[in-house]
Amino acid sequence: MSESHGLASLPVWSLIPFALMLLTIAVAPLLMEHWWEKNRNKLIVSLFLGIPVAIYLIINGLTHNLTHQLLFDYVPFIILLGALFTVTSGIHLKGDIEAKPWINTLFLAIGGVLASFMGTTGAAMLLIRPVINTNQERKYKVHTILFFIAIVANCGGLLTPLGDPPLFLLYLRGVDFTWFMNLIPEWVLANALLLAIYFIWDSYLYKKEPIENILEDILNVEPIKIVGGLNFVWLAGIVLSVAFITSKTFFNTAHEIELHANTFKLIQAGVLIVMAACSMLFTKKIIREANKFSWHPITEVAYLFLGIFITMIPALLYLAKNAVSFGLSEPWQFYYATGVLSGFLDNAPTAISFYELAGGVNFTNLAGDAIIAGIPETIMKCITTGAVFFGAMTYIGNGPNFMIKAIAEENKIAMPSFFGYMIKFSLIVLLPVYIIVKFVCI
Repeated sequence: MSESHGLASLPVWSLIPFALMLLTIAVAPLLMEHWWEKNRNKLIVSLFLGIPVAIYLIINGLTHNLTHQLLFDYVPFIILLGALFTVTSGIHLKGDIEAKPWINTLFLAIGGVLASFMGTTGAAMLLIRPVINTNQERKYKVHTILFFIAIVANCGGLLTPLGDPPLFLLYLRGVDFTWFMNLIPEWVLANALLLAIYFIWDSYLYKKEPIENILEDILNVEPIKIVGGLNFVWLAGIVLSVAFITSKTFFNTAHEIELHANTFKLIQAGVLIVMAACSMLFTKKIIREANKFSWHPITEVAYLFLGIFITMIPALLYLAKNAVSFGLSEPWQFYYATGVLSGFLDNAPTAISFYELAGGVNFTNLAGDAIIAGIPETIMKCITTGAVFFGAMTYIGNGPNFMIKAIAEENKIAMPSFFGYMIKFSLIVLLPVYIIVKFVCI
C-alpha cells in the first residue's frame, strides 16, 4: 500500500472503526444471534463504520489508498472466494460408508490436502455432509466434527494462496504463488499430529460404541459417488489462473512487474468470473440443491469484508509508520501474536496487519534471511502459519468454522459452546500441536 502525506499525521483514534468492526464480528454472533444472521444487518454495520473512514481518508489526501484497497485487494479477494464457492458447490459427494476410525481419518486427510487447492471453505463444504452421513449411526461423533474444523477448515489450507484468505491477501502483496510450498514441513507436521491424535481418539471411542450402532452402520452402506465432476475442470482453471496470470509471469524487471501488477489482477479476476459462470451454466440444478446451495454465505463474506477492508486502511498505515514502537522483533512473537489474534478476530485482516507491522521493523537478528514481499522469510512463515493454524482456535477464527458448526447442529450433533470448544478441544489439543510446530519447524 503506497504511503501519502496523510500518513504522518494519522491519529490513533482513526483505528477505532477497525477495532469496532472486528469486535462486532466476534461478539454479535454471541449476543445478537438472530439479528446478526441477516446479511442486511452485516452490510449496515460495514457501511456504518466504513463510510466515515472512507470520507476521512479522502479529506486527508489518502484517496489513492482507498481506491487501491477496494479495487485491487477487495475485489480480487471476493471474486476468488466467490469463484471457489460457486465451483465447489457444484460438486456433490453422496453415499454412506462404514465409520471406522481409519476411514474417518482418511476423510480428514483427503480434506486436508484438498483445502490448499479448493480453499478451506470449498473443501469443508464439499466433505462435511459426507462425513456426517458416514458417522450418522455412531454415538460418538462430535470429536470428528471438531477435528474436521481443525484440519479441513484451517490447517490444511497452508500450501497455496487459494487455501485460506490471509494467504491470498499476502499473495496480492507480492508473495510468489509457489513460495507457500516452502511451508510443507509445517503443514505436514501439524496435520500429521492432528490426524494421529484423531485416529487414537476415534479408535478408543469406536470400541465404546453400542454394538447395535455398529451393526446399523454396517447394514446402511452406500458407495461414495461423485456427481458434478465437470467442476473439477473449472477448479483447475481457477488454480492455473491464480498461479500464472500475474505480471511476474510475463515481465522480468521489478519495475515492469510492479507497473503491470494491478492490470493482471483485474485480468485474473475476469478469468475467475468466467470459471464461476461456466460452473453455473453447466452444472445441473439438482446437484446444487443436494448441497443445499445458497448465496447467503458468500454474500455474508462480501458484506463483512467490505467494512473490514475499508476500516483497516488507517490501521495498516499506522502499523507501517509506528512498527518499531510495538517492540516485536522475534519470530516467536510474530507467530503467537498473529495466531492469538487470528483465533479471536478474523485471520485475514490480522495477517495483513502483522505483515504491515513487520515491514517497519529492522530485523537485525535475521540479516541472513531471504526477503519475501519486503520482510524476512522467517517472519513471513510465522505470520502465515500463525494466521492459518490458529484460525481453528475458536468458532470465529475462520469463516468455515461457524458454517460447519451450523451444519452439524442441523444434523442433531450437539456441538460444544463457544467457550466449551476452547476448553474441551482447542486449548488441550490444538495449542500443544501449534507449539510443537513452532519449536520444530520455525
